Amino acid sequence: MMRRRRVVIVLAASTALWCATLLAVTGAAQAAVARVSVWGVARAGGWGKAIEVPGTGALNKGGNAFVNSVSCASAGNCAAVGPYTDRSGHHQAFVASERNGVWHAAIELPGTGALNKGDADVLSVSCASAGNCAAGGLYTDASGHSQAFVASERYGAWHAAIEVPGMGALNKGGDALVHSLSCASAGNCAAGGSYDDGSKQQAFVASERNGAWHAAIEVPGTGTLNTGSIAAVDSVSCASAGSCLAGGFIVVDRSGHQLGFVASERNGVWHAAIEVPGMALNRGRVADVFSVSCASAGNCAAGGFYADGSGHQHAFVASERNGSWHAAIEVPGTGQLAKGGSAYTYSVSCASAGNCAAGGFYVDRPGHTQAFVASERNSAWHAAIEVPGTGALNKGGDAVVYSVSCASAGNCAAGGFYSDGSGHGQVLVDSERNGVWHAAIKVPGSAALNKSGSAGVLSVSCASAGSCAAGGPYTDSRHHTQAFVVSRT
Repeated sequence: MMRRRRVVIVLAASTALWCATLLAVTGAAQAAVARVSVWGVARAGGWGKAIEVPGTGALNKGGNAFVNSVSCASAGNCAAVGPYTDRSGHHQAFVASERNGVWHAAIELPGTGALNKGDADVLSVSCASAGNCAAGGLYTDASGHSQAFVASERYGAWHAAIEVPGMGALNKGGDALVHSLSCASAGNCAAGGSYDDGSKQQAFVASERNGAWHAAIEVPGTGTLNTGSIAAVDSVSCASAGSCLAGGFIVVDRSGHQLGFVASERNGVWHAAIEVPGMALNRGRVADVFSVSCASAGNCAAGGFYADGSGHQHAFVASERNGSWHAAIEVPGTGQLAKGGSAYTYSVSCASAGNCAAGGFYVDRPGHTQAFVASERNSAWHAAIEVPGTGALNKGGDAVVYSVSCASAGNCAAGGFYSDGSGHGQVLVDSERNGVWHAAIKVPGSAALNKSGSAGVLSVSCASAGSCAAGGPYTDSRHHTQAFVVSRT
């Protein structure tokens, strides 16, 4: 699977997975209430009703809005980010905050209006504590080039977005974005993505320390590996201030062969990227790290895909224990599930060292995509299972888990989509409680929103066992794409 340049088309990074399955966007906006409470609503499995992100109806005059990322710092205190389309048809960045269980009206992310001369998007948000978050994405400058930005929320107030420091010197080719961002504590975060040095797309990381963003750097070691002209950071996770992990891919030759890499920051210093150990599995010479998660410094997990000698893709996970990476393995059980020959791990989340979850999809014998989850308990990965309940829901033959989040060992949530009997995409969530994955459900209230049949969860975040939030897109009765959030308490 050869990756194209990710930032030539604005919004490509945020819609790549979604467009590959269901989403098609056109049109104008729908009005919404400015402030909605999700507490006290009848719930299925603890999930409240999905709502249009308050305030996006007023912003989204061009008819294309959705949630890319959510992050919860504590129960009822979360943030959601994504793009909306203004009256002129340009994409703008929004942020919405949930405080004490109430979602407040979305606003244009401060500072992006001044930076953005064309299209902008916010791809990632991370909250370290209630009212202390960071977000990152891209905007278009006056020359039509994509630039990477970060923005910080402090004590409940979002400050103006800035170009990632140091990107002016790195990004000579004019295409850069922040793809992922993670905060270990208030004012101590890391961001990763890609930029164009004028001849190649390179991977970068940037660190915020004590509230100040420092200059971005090329991920150490990736420059010499990147002989095929494309590298990028797909995911970042920080366990503590100055101890983070980045994962992504590098195209290593002109034939499009690529490897998945991880790079660690220790005590504030980024070390050289390495190929994920154990990738002798990758006989097809195409691999990628889609997701990383760290429970504590030196105790992390990575997930993605690799190709075998027949060109089939396989889902993998790899674990770091006490600072040492162990060999990647095919997600146990996916080989038996994936009779159609392909599987991907899209998301991993670790609650504590050796206790993680992974989610993604596999292709069954008839060629339909099915959603899976797999759990690591006490450092042992157990066999992946089809997400319980999706067999009954997935009448249209396609289901995917895009995001997983674990609040504590054995208490996680997963989100994605499934296809109903009419072939329409519906919003899927599932919950693991005390180590047992329960039957997935269609999100309450989503049917009333999703009149045109393309909806799903792109991001889920759990602050504590049973307290989560999720978000993504749905299509209204006029086939316009709108942003939704839903909370579980």
